[in-house]
Amino acid sequence: MTTDLRDHLRAEFRWTDPGEGYLVSDRSGWWRSPAILAGLGDGLADLFRAERPTVVVSPEVTGFLIGPLVARALGVGFVEAYRAGARLPIAEPMIWAEVPADHRGQKQQLGVRRELITPEDRVLVVDDWAATGAQARALRSLFPRGYVGTAVIVNECPPAVTGELTLRGLLTAADIEPV
Repeated sequence: MTTDLRDHLRAEFRWTDPGEGYLVSDRSGWWRSPAILAGLGDGLADLFRAERPTVVVSPEVTGFLIGPLVARALGVGFVEAYRAGARLPIAEPMIWAEVPADHRGQKQQLGVRRELITPEDRVLVVDDWAATGAQARALRSLFPRGYVGTAVIVNECPPAVTGELTLRGLLTAADIEPV
């Protein structure tokens, strides 16, 4: 990963105030930047290239954007992790994991199509942001023998969670603290 990508990520990131007494991350500048899109796949893939993942799994919604970039960079396939209750365009059997509480404190379930992950797969979870590690932990539970780690753009998890989940990020929360 180059320093340029980290610099681009920091430059295109914004905190916004929706007027409710707290700041919300605005990552839309990342998706608008051709330089960031060109570098994200390799940048995140490089965090786990040595572990030789065979498939990338990413949760809705933003994961569906960056997961395929990482899969392409690694030369592996991509599998979507859907949220329960979403309008799924599929009828295949799913395996589900409960997310006890996400960064908003809401419970949810994430599921993948059962036949798309094999016992031999080495699964890399990819997402844009890890605040609590709840989604990564839930997805890891679906692949107890095949999970190799989680790659994120921003890791703001405590060190114990980062270690437990083998979570690696391009940036930390300190890199983008509000001013």
